[in-house]
Amino acid sequence: MPDAPAANPGALISLRGVEKSIPQGAGQLFLLRRISLDIREGEFVSIMGPSGAGKSTLLHILGMHDSDWRGSYSLMGHPIHALPNKSRLALQKRHIGFVFQSYHLLDDLTVYENIELPLSYRDVKSSDRQSIVAEVLDRFHIVAKKDLYPSQLSGGQQQLVGVARAVAASPSVVLADEPTGNLHSSQAHDIMKLFKQLNDRGTTIVQVTHSEENAKFGGRIIRLRDGFMEEEA
Repeated sequence: MPDAPAANPGALISLRGVEKSIPQGAGQLFLLRRISLDIREGEFVSIMGPSGAGKSTLLHILGMHDSDWRGSYSLMGHPIHALPNKSRLALQKRHIGFVFQSYHLLDDLTVYENIELPLSYRDVKSSDRQSIVAEVLDRFHIVAKKDLYPSQLSGGQQQLVGVARAVAASPSVVLADEPTGNLHSSQAHDIMKLFKQLNDRGTTIVQVTHSEENAKFGGRIIRLRDGFMEEEA
């Protein structure tokens, strides 16, 4: 791989010249083109754009779910683009929390067990996991739901658990992919207020959203079109 442009050492996340393409016929279809972006610790950033603009593609690169791309990506000074998969996975588990549109809770685990799961990936001691999960359940006002299964919860409650799971291990950044896409308006507003509260406490948040209203909860909007960064607001 050729030398990548220098990252911004003062940024939590620093991308330089990131590109993603997939085969199409005899050529390539570019999903992202020449993305250079810095996100500071404590920011709340919204990524917007029409369907097919590359929003979720960019988020999954940031979340290290996708390693098939070109360019440079630095997370807290770690050169993600230059690391082997094992090292990337270790950084992902330690620093990234992910909130999905379709919740992605495990159906055969209780609310308590779903929230505890990412802590077990980090080799947190059982006694410490219990106290962390208890604190998160209390903070999110879902203590009464701890023994229920996802099928016994409403969509809004499932997403609340999804957010609780994402932040239980105190990640450096929470990435949210259309986190209110399956919720009605009042539930969506509650989830966005929760994100704002988390951000006010210092959590860095990057969300993909189609909603201008949701985007207003953050401090900066990045717009994509046809894989290019169009503007920042």
